[in-house]
Amino acid sequence: MTVSVLVPSSLCREAEDKREATRKLGYVARAATIFRADRLLVYPDREGETGRFDGGFVRTVLRYAATPPYLRNEVWGMRDELEYVGVLPPLRAVSQTGSESNDSGSSRQGIVTEVGPEGRVRVNCGLQHPISLNTPPEMEVSEGERVTVRISSRRPVRAKLVDGPLPGLSVERTDLSAALGREDAGVRIAASRFGEELTVGRLETLAGRVDRDGMTVAVGAPERGLPDILGIEASAVPSSFDGADDDGVEPTADPGFDLWLNTVPNQGSEVVRTEEALFATLAPLSLQE
Repeated sequence: MTVSVLVPSSLCREAEDKREATRKLGYVARAATIFRADRLLVYPDREGETGRFDGGFVRTVLRYAATPPYLRNEVWGMRDELEYVGVLPPLRAVSQTGSESNDSGSSRQGIVTEVGPEGRVRVNCGLQHPISLNTPPEMEVSEGERVTVRISSRRPVRAKLVDGPLPGLSVERTDLSAALGREDAGVRIAASRFGEELTVGRLETLAGRVDRDGMTVAVGAPERGLPDILGIEASAVPSSFDGADDDGVEPTADPGFDLWLNTVPNQGSEVVRTEEALFATLAPLSLQE
């Protein structure tokens, strides 16, 4: 079960300056982290991008925000896009903890600082000093590569390299169709003011599906919602498109959503910002039965 969040490359189109754009992206990363998203995916909306804050800027700042603080200087160094990263709110992501006796401890990201003889490497994983670890026989690593470290004890240090995905929030660029077509996409939700209003009854139905299958949630950009980005007339957005009980007609430009959902019904502001829409959408959908 995975949770993916899709945001457009035009996410910062209304930002007045780089500081404001960076702060906005920080709250997007916060929302994804708070609700335990596995992936934060940036999909292209080139028509809505501005020259200053395009998809490359959005992805770079989000990837920096998702990098553990103890690795940021080593991984990123100095880059123009990161001029104002000091305004990013801290994510303070909780450690991922193993649940089986043979995989106990917490998973952390590390970076290989030195590759030595006999399959040993030195890894910076946020402890006081880099630690020396054996490389698993089936695993090849190189200097500067990010790796997963399973720490079972800090005093004394007991840790091992794990041949698996990096823990924490993954930030990638992809298109909507590819993201929605993943085998682990789960319930595919388009958050839009033109979707069907989220009610207690509908949430009851969704909670079980999301808890079982996971979900992929897509949001639009400022002054450019998902219908505009996809070239869909607001009147063509299905009033109900939810698998077996769907009564609507899927628009031809729809890349594969299961449900168009208005998670801020009767909104009191003319505009709901993207970061606000993420909190408003992920909070109820994260509730369990």
